[in-house]
Amino acid sequence: MTQSSRPLTPWLFLLPALLLLSLSVLMPALLAFLMSFTRSGLDVSQPLTWVGLANLQRLLADTTFRRVLGTTVIYLVGVVPPIVVSALALAILVNRKLPGIQLLRLAYYTPVLVSIVVAAIAFRWLYGENGLLNGLLSTWFGAGPIGFLSDPGLALVSVMVVTFWKGIGYYMVIFLAGLQGIPSQLYEAAALDGCRGWRVHLHITLPLLRPYVVLVAVISAIAATKVFEEVFLMTQGGPADSTRTLVYYVYDQAFRELDISYACTVGLALFLLVMVLTLLRFGMAKGSRFL
Repeated sequence: MTQSSRPLTPWLFLLPALLLLSLSVLMPALLAFLMSFTRSGLDVSQPLTWVGLANLQRLLADTTFRRVLGTTVIYLVGVVPPIVVSALALAILVNRKLPGIQLLRLAYYTPVLVSIVVAAIAFRWLYGENGLLNGLLSTWFGAGPIGFLSDPGLALVSVMVVTFWKGIGYYMVIFLAGLQGIPSQLYEAAALDGCRGWRVHLHITLPLLRPYVVLVAVISAIAATKVFEEVFLMTQGGPADSTRTLVYYVYDQAFRELDISYACTVGLALFLLVMVLTLLRFGMAKGSRFL
């Protein structure tokens, strides 16, 4: 192999994956972007009509869009901080050298391996009026059945719990990798200086894990903005649209209202939101040696 052909070798290996990615992701994304400037009819055989910024103007005046955007932001704020804090605490807990610690790590990671369909069905049974939670509340406290999924004030929180339970093990592993990369000599030196307990984590662990905290926060935030399966399987966006998120609104417009063009416009707004979160991740990690 000549010296001039060597730079092409990596690209030749990447070419099949790049072609597959272009056909399955990039081209549909570009088509959806173009369709956001058109109007589609109920008859898919009819040609699209170019309408320019009409869909964007409709989006800005859409009160339902503003409501589902607010619900998505609430979901984001309600899920991300608890996941970051709890995953970090669990990682510190399972990072100890104790007998059976591997089994404890496996127990916390197991929900990640559970299908979201199975998890949603299980939690629907737990939340039901005759489910386990209401049964325990009735037995222990004599409380009547609580509508975890039928009460607009509780439904969104109930769905958040599923996202939290399903994802905390994954983010725990990320933090655990960061913890195991911290030299033990730092903790030994801190112990010699009399720094113990939570002060060790405050002055050593947290500063050194800052890139991992940023990474977990942004990844979990992006995942929260794209939540769909939990809502679709557990509440169908109800009750009273209290759990209707941006992705579910895209689904409604595309497959129930058959307004593909407007669904693409809402999807474009979702793309911009995810891009902002991604740029925020790079901004927060600027100056860090991680990534």
